Amino acid sequence: MRKGIHPEYRPVVFRDRAADYAFLTRSTMTSERTIEWEDGHTYPVVDVEISNVSHPFYTGTARVLDTAGRVERFERRYGKRDGA
Repeated sequence: MRKGIHPEYRPVVFRDRAADYAFLTRSTMTSERTIEWEDGHTYPVVDVEISNVSHPFYTGTARVLDTAGRVERFERRYGKRDGA
């Protein structure tokens, strides 16, 4: 592989806020926020909306997502449609 063109691959903590669950894995994701992990080291932390702990497919339960908030966020970003 060519040197200097690949992103750094390092330990990162992914945190599912909805389920209050976090796991340490390796990734190229970056984050300004950090967290002190169980082993005493500090790692970058990336917040995710859904993980295997909170996903309805894995849990067998349905969860209502904030669809109204998503629509409002889309309209703020791209504007409302004219006409229809």
